[in-house]
Amino acid sequence: MNRLKIVAISLGGLVAISHIGLLGYVIRQPKRTIEVPTINIPHGPYSSYRIEAGKDGYSIEYHADDPKVLESQKSLSLDKERRGLFGGGTESRREWRTDQFTREGTRNLGGATDTEGKSAKDIECIVADAGARSQGAMAGSALAAGVAVPALASIPYVGWLAGGWALLLGQKAGSSLGSTVGTVFNDC
Repeated sequence: MNRLKIVAISLGGLVAISHIGLLGYVIRQPKRTIEVPTINIPHGPYSSYRIEAGKDGYSIEYHADDPKVLESQKSLSLDKERRGLFGGGTESRREWRTDQFTREGTRNLGGATDTEGKSAKDIECIVADAGARSQGAMAGSALAAGVAVPALASIPYVGWLAGGWALLLGQKAGSSLGSTVGTVFNDC
């Protein structure tokens, strides 16, 4: 029985020491330090950014190509005295001009442009021209297939070739005519 007491006391002491160690670990937790995140913002000669940090979080304002539009102002003053046989006079003119342009030197003519400098009207005209060419080519092919191809197909030996040429010629002429009509109707 002496051995049983020794084993029980040893196990009880081991459990007691482990509980004390666990309590010491829980009570003496190291203070947590809040780490500020690293933000890698790409920057260049024309970029700008502003970062605001507070208790509630972070706020970042970033402009990749700032300024995108540059301005130029020019003025002209002209004071001129006219002399002549039928009388003279004075002329006084004041002119101001303000231009907006991009860094590459493209002037802003009023209206949005894409990366290649085409305005919305230019793109609209290109799309309208493509549609008009397509419709004209279909109409030209239909007319050539209905009128010229049957007549040319009856030529011995080369009729099939002449009919194909007539069909292609009708398609090309219709495409050109469709483009002209589309340009007039779409005001391009």
